[in-house]
Amino acid sequence: MKILVSNVGSTSLKFKLFDMPEGKVLCEAKIERVGSVTDAIFRYKNLLDSYSEHRESCCVPDYSAGIKMFLDSMTAPEHGVLGSTDEVGAVGFKTVLAKGFYGVHELTGEVLEAMREFLFVAPAHNAPYLEAIGQFRSVMPQAVPVGVFETAFHTTIPLERRMYSVPYEWYEKYGIMRMGYHGASHSYIAGRAKAAKVISCHLGGSCSVCAIENGRSVDSSFGFSLQTGIPHANRSGDADPYIIPFLMNEGMSLDEILGGMAKNGGLLGLSGVSNDLRAVQAAADGGNERARLAIDVFAVAVRRYIGSYYAELGGLDKLVFTGGIGENSAMLREKVCAGLEHMGLILDREKNAACSGESVISAVDSPAEILVIPANEELGVAMRTYEYTEANKIR
Repeated sequence: MKILVSNVGSTSLKFKLFDMPEGKVLCEAKIERVGSVTDAIFRYKNLLDSYSEHRESCCVPDYSAGIKMFLDSMTAPEHGVLGSTDEVGAVGFKTVLAKGFYGVHELTGEVLEAMREFLFVAPAHNAPYLEAIGQFRSVMPQAVPVGVFETAFHTTIPLERRMYSVPYEWYEKYGIMRMGYHGASHSYIAGRAKAAKVISCHLGGSCSVCAIENGRSVDSSFGFSLQTGIPHANRSGDADPYIIPFLMNEGMSLDEILGGMAKNGGLLGLSGVSNDLRAVQAAADGGNERARLAIDVFAVAVRRYIGSYYAELGGLDKLVFTGGIGENSAMLREKVCAGLEHMGLILDREKNAACSGESVISAVDSPAEILVIPANEELGVAMRTYEYTEANKIR
């Protein structure tokens, strides 16, 4: 079965076409700067004959144009991998949030409406997905659209860890509870790590820590929204809710406060330099104290969640770093692991510095393993999409 996975960003589109259940990637593409009529970038790779193309200064005014560009390349006579889009059985989407739908679901009108109901909670994610899903349903009506919601992997978290101590009616009426996100990433790590007690650290533009027991999520640093947990590139992460009414009393508007927390917080807000850890680290190395503080706050927050989940799991077999920062920043991994020797986590600094790809970076005598595992969210979505179509006999 051919399954196409689409990862939709606010200004980007990513595609991977899988042959399932083998998980073989047939082709992939990435489009950057969606919305530009002069400056978009298109990259396409045919993994069957090693053909690739790279186009710049493209006109991609909307998701419809970007999707058409990819589908044209996927079915092109010379370097396409399919004769027709009719060969695609399902399109899997790394969807984020829908009220009342937290697992893997066919994207029916009811589910799409539930996504619209939570637009306020995840505006930067749900809005582009709703548009892209609508386009795929129009141009590929034979392909079943499946949403692998980022909350899906976290539905196994015990209720006592999901509930906020707010009026119970808020949970019943509005669905207020800890959701957990990055499910595709943490689910993939659970499958790769294959251990009883795992803590997965997905660190990138968006960040989260997940406690995994026997392959199942039992806690997540994300809460009700994607604004919570450890600091992110632009989002503040955990913050006292009374900061909001206090700042409003000081004269700030609600939009200004929410904008500060969602767009001008995190690494960017603390450092005043950038939302990119590489630039923040360069500034810190050059003596910028705010940049150094931003890195320290970030590392402390990750370490705090690791300690909490170590206690919940009752020990630890493997600590895993993934995501853009987790995979590429030896500095951040070292800072996070510093002082965790009492938990059986002993980092090998040389292995950590030389790490490339999937690697064990813990010392030989470390009671628990420390690993770097590159994220592969698309494969995780493809697997869950395939399992859903098979279980529901959808073809």
